[in-house]
Amino acid sequence: MLNEKLVAAINDQIQFEYYSAFVYKAMQAYFEDEDLPGMANWMNIQFQEEMAHAEKMFNFVCDAGARVELKALDAPNNEYSSPLEVFEESLSHERQVTARINNLMDLAQQEKNHAAQIFLQWFVTEQVEEEASVNLIITKLKRIKDDGRGLMMIDQELASRTFTPIAAE
Repeated sequence: MLNEKLVAAINDQIQFEYYSAFVYKAMQAYFEDEDLPGMANWMNIQFQEEMAHAEKMFNFVCDAGARVELKALDAPNNEYSSPLEVFEESLSHERQVTARINNLMDLAQQEKNHAAQIFLQWFVTEQVEEEASVNLIITKLKRIKDDGRGLMMIDQELASRTFTPIAAE
């Protein structure tokens, strides 16, 4: 069902999804150290989502009768200077994920693999939401500037985020 080129590309994306989870876990650690539990929670939910994305791709490759090959992960950035910097890096990372998903979709279209295209459409749509949610937080952080009360209000808001597992297909 999947040719070697598509299997290799999806395997690379699985690797990147696990790396993305690692990136968000490092961001969570920064917020834990800064005593911003709501922002730490938000990043932990991102970690869980990225793990779920990797697993969804992992299962797709296996269901297609191909083999997943995992590789070592690079170390993420562990040093940040502000919550705004963390969320700006998060947005930059999500834009990279979006570009990678779009490239996968392009490859699936070139290979005329309809099952892969349908599967990847979920990720294309998901990336719109991912970028929009980070953009909103960045807008709020820029709006409050250095107001500690505003930062605490955003932190409280982000504490309410919960993980919603991906629905089985």
